[in-house]
Amino acid sequence: MHANYRDRALLDAVYHVECTLQIERCCEGGFGEPAHSNQSRHGKGGALKAHDCFVAAGCRACHRELDQGRRFTREEKAEIWQRGHERTMLALWQMGAIQVAA
Repeated sequence: MHANYRDRALLDAVYHVECTLQIERCCEGGFGEPAHSNQSRHGKGGALKAHDCFVAAGCRACHRELDQGRRFTREEKAEIWQRGHERTMLALWQMGAIQVAA
């Protein structure tokens, strides 16, 4: 069994990205914190967090809604997270925190 991918520098960079989850009637805006995927296909299992490359920048309110809220179905939460993840990766690339390999 392989350990999940961990990258402290990547997680630290996420704190410099404004909330990308942007959940309506919930989002507090401002800089986010790393919100890991809750999907098993991204390495999530029990108390084990997903790989660090599967994060979205989420304000505390949006992060809490995804992890503990009951407003959305599991599928809706996955869609919200996926959009946020894509926005986060783009923001990290634009600020030079990640690079695309050739």
